[in-house]
Amino acid sequence: MGKAPKKRSLADKVRKTKTSTEIKNNPFEVKINRKKFDILGRKTKHDVGLPGVSRSKAINKRKETLLKEYKQKHKSSKFIDRRFGEYDPKIAPEDKILQRFALERQRVHDKKDVYNLNEEEELTHYGQSLAEIEKFSYTVDSDDEAEEKGLLSAELTASHFGGGGGLLRKKTSGEQQEEEGTHKAKSRQELIEELIQKSKQEKRERQVQREEAQELTEKLDQDWKSIQTLMVKKTAKADSIDKQEEKPKLDEYDMMVRELGFEMKAQPSEKMKTPEELAREEKEKLQKLEADRVRRMMGDVEGDDVQTRAHTSADDLNDGFILDKEDKKTLAYQDGKWNITEGSEEENEEEDEEGEGDHEEESEEDDEDGDQDKEEGEEEEEEEEGGSEEEDGHSDLDSEQESETEEKAEEDEKSNAKPKKSLSKEEMKAHQDAAKAELPYTFTAPESYSDLKDLLHGHAPDNQRLIVARMQKCSHPSLAVGNKLKLQKLFGFLLEYVGELATRSPPELTTIDKLIPELYTLCQLFPDAACKAMQSTIGDAAHSMEEVLEVKGHAAFPPLDMLIYLKVTGLLFPTSDFRHPVTTPALLYISQALTKCPVRSLQDVTSGLVLCCLAVEYISFSKRFLPELINFLTGTLYLAVQDKTSLGYSVVPPFRPSGKYSDLLVLSDLESYKSWSKKSLFLSATQHLELKSDLQRDHHRLTCLSTCLDLVKRCCLLYKDLTSFTHIFQPIRTLLSKHLSAQTFPALLQELHSEILEAISSAAVMHCMLVFEKKKPIPLKLLTPKIVEVLDYGKKCGSTREERERERLKHKYKKEFKGALREIRKDSRFLAREKLNEITKRDADRKKKVRELFGSLATQEGEWKALKRKKRK
Repeated sequence: MGKAPKKRSLADKVRKTKTSTEIKNNPFEVKINRKKFDILGRKTKHDVGLPGVSRSKAINKRKETLLKEYKQKHKSSKFIDRRFGEYDPKIAPEDKILQRFALERQRVHDKKDVYNLNEEEELTHYGQSLAEIEKFSYTVDSDDEAEEKGLLSAELTASHFGGGGGLLRKKTSGEQQEEEGTHKAKSRQELIEELIQKSKQEKRERQVQREEAQELTEKLDQDWKSIQTLMVKKTAKADSIDKQEEKPKLDEYDMMVRELGFEMKAQPSEKMKTPEELAREEKEKLQKLEADRVRRMMGDVEGDDVQTRAHTSADDLNDGFILDKEDKKTLAYQDGKWNITEGSEEENEEEDEEGEGDHEEESEEDDEDGDQDKEEGEEEEEEEEGGSEEEDGHSDLDSEQESETEEKAEEDEKSNAKPKKSLSKEEMKAHQDAAKAELPYTFTAPESYSDLKDLLHGHAPDNQRLIVARMQKCSHPSLAVGNKLKLQKLFGFLLEYVGELATRSPPELTTIDKLIPELYTLCQLFPDAACKAMQSTIGDAAHSMEEVLEVKGHAAFPPLDMLIYLKVTGLLFPTSDFRHPVTTPALLYISQALTKCPVRSLQDVTSGLVLCCLAVEYISFSKRFLPELINFLTGTLYLAVQDKTSLGYSVVPPFRPSGKYSDLLVLSDLESYKSWSKKSLFLSATQHLELKSDLQRDHHRLTCLSTCLDLVKRCCLLYKDLTSFTHIFQPIRTLLSKHLSAQTFPALLQELHSEILEAISSAAVMHCMLVFEKKKPIPLKLLTPKIVEVLDYGKKCGSTREERERERLKHKYKKEFKGALREIRKDSRFLAREKLNEITKRDADRKKKVRELFGSLATQEGEWKALKRKKRK
């Protein structure tokens, strides 16, 4: 068999043309492709190329394909003939016409004639055509005819619907002769009267038949009743009572369904108001109350009696009224019976509430004044035990403020609604004095700290909180442009005021507790300003401590105002963040104070324990390990040890192993614990501690020990998951088990003592022995070359068929990829040339038109000048 003929390329075809000899003879048109190696017996292709010919062919091909696509781009004005057989040359023109006609008839039939009936068939009803019946219109002339519908006689029908043809039609000669033989012909009036008489007679007969049928029906009903009494069997009363008792009870589901049927339907609620609208309403409400207070203070009490009357129109029937209370009785279903609850009890309760509403504020103020001493103790307990209780206590502060103002407004409205008699001068003066003594409702934001201090001076803690709250409502940022800056300043003024309250003697902790919610509200409104204010406060305290340390080498514990600031920081800002711009510096300040401040008195011990309480609050969520905290608690326990020889524990500053201040918590009398009762540390003890007798000092030492053991217990719960837990608490375990015997402590401290030792000893040891890995060591990489024997040039020995196929496909992919890139570049260059040609062509056309316009204008100008010269002559 011979070989298949090879396909000829474009270059081969070009070489066979007439001009191929001329091209080949031109050395500038021929390119010789050199070979690296000459191999005998191998036939070469394209050793001599013609780049000019191939380039012209490629350009022509792109003009036919790519250029046409480029010109038709973004053009949709293309019409396609979709007639049947238009592009099919096999179908004859006559067949095309017939097929198109059939398709058109089918399309019209499918759309319009689906529900049409055949025209040849005619539907009838009782022998009459439906088309004629549909044209007939029946009209009812009177009520009598409506009752007699369908009962017309043939003569009446003929007279009404036949146009009188039956009566007035011309008669035949035979009929006329018959009638002449009997009687004379009747006139039209006589025929109409006779027709009316017949219709009345038929109506009377139908009425008689109807009455007879009604009488027979009544008689049949009476006979049936007499028969029915004989058929019914009477039962005894006892049997009927048993049957009533045996009635099945309703299921729970049926009961619930019936109850749901009588429940009130859901009513649409009012739309949610924006914070700006709420602030505006609050301000308007306070302004209204303040205007009312000023009016009462000025003695204008008669204005309360004046009742504004709504305008009554002329068409008003005066039947509109409003029920003050709901007299509607509630309907319910309970245990299978109707339950109608009356609203008398509710009305009595409402009247009682109205009677007691006048005394609510007085009772609240008395309760708050009586609980001021208790709140100091609660504040100190919160400093020790953490911020969890304070979060619960301050959660509903905003609602309390709003409720108080709303209660006062409602009381004023109630008092205004009641009719008043004309007041005497003494009563008028009493009203004026009461209004003057009442707290104003509107306050402007202070511009300086002295203004705020003047506003709050002389007021009770609750009134001070109300003043600040009303100040915020009257100066809400959404009400005016400068209110935002005023409230930001107010936060700094309040911080300074809180610090001043803490430095007073005695410190006003109750007022501070009342003002903290307002600080929280302002912090939520302006977090950036609050952050900067707290940062500056904590930064100043830290810098002052560093300066003192540089000069003296030691510093005193932070004062009470700084402890309050640290507490407020934990309440206002998150303490669980890894790094926070306010809480992180505060925690560093606490750790620095616990490390650098020496303990020289019981007051220092109290301050250090308060700082430890704050540190535990800060790390309660994040469980961050704070070594300064553990060191201070261990040193506090060390201060209670009597025999400090052979402790097995090295004391770390700020504590000293021996000296004047190493026995601060050692009891002077071992029997003093019998009269001791557990109390919380007072914050005022950090500022001024007065202990007159040895018994009071021992009681305070026991209080400090109980607080320290509580903190150690909380630290054990926080750090129990650490791998080094046993090592961290080993000094504490040594002190409690060997040097601080529980027998010398009260029962409460003995319980804490045993719980701490149990928690430390029960901790699981999670250490593991250090062992070498049992894996085989990885050898170092050697630089010895890998020798591959090559049997055939260009082919590796040992390569499989799949590998060779993969290499071949990779080589082919690279080759095709390069070819595609080359073609894309050529296409882009071709399109760029065409675009440039279009631009140059457009520019040439435009220049040509411009020249033509200039030429025409020049000729026109010349003609005009020539005409002008002629006129001058």
